Amino acid sequence: MRAIVLGLCTAMVLVVPVAEAQMPLPTAKPPDGATLFKQHCAVCHTLSLSEPMRQGPSLVKIVGRPAGKAEGFKYSEALSKADFAWDETRLDAWLTDPQAVVPGVTMVYRQAKPETRAAVIAYLKEQN
Repeated sequence: MRAIVLGLCTAMVLVVPVAEAQMPLPTAKPPDGATLFKQHCAVCHTLSLSEPMRQGPSLVKIVGRPAGKAEGFKYSEALSKADFAWDETRLDAWLTDPQAVVPGVTMVYRQAKPETRAAVIAYLKEQN
């Protein structure tokens, strides 16, 4: 009798599909704008007027600010002659390809991923 019960238990274990027994992996949470800013932008830019300027100007209140006009930063000739204010559309184009927005600028960073650009721009707007 004992052999029959053990045989049935073993058979039941073998019949249970393996896929049902596995737990699904949690989906990865995409990085937020603050993290992306630190990873991609903070090497050259700050979000504080009290910190010294880096290779690029401070991005404090960048949304709505005239391009090439931040106090205390020496811009390239091309950007200092720019005649527009930064908005979401301009920032997205800039992060995609700065040279396409203002030919002759010195910034070489490009971000191909729209979701990364959107997260960074949303974070910059929050900082305004």
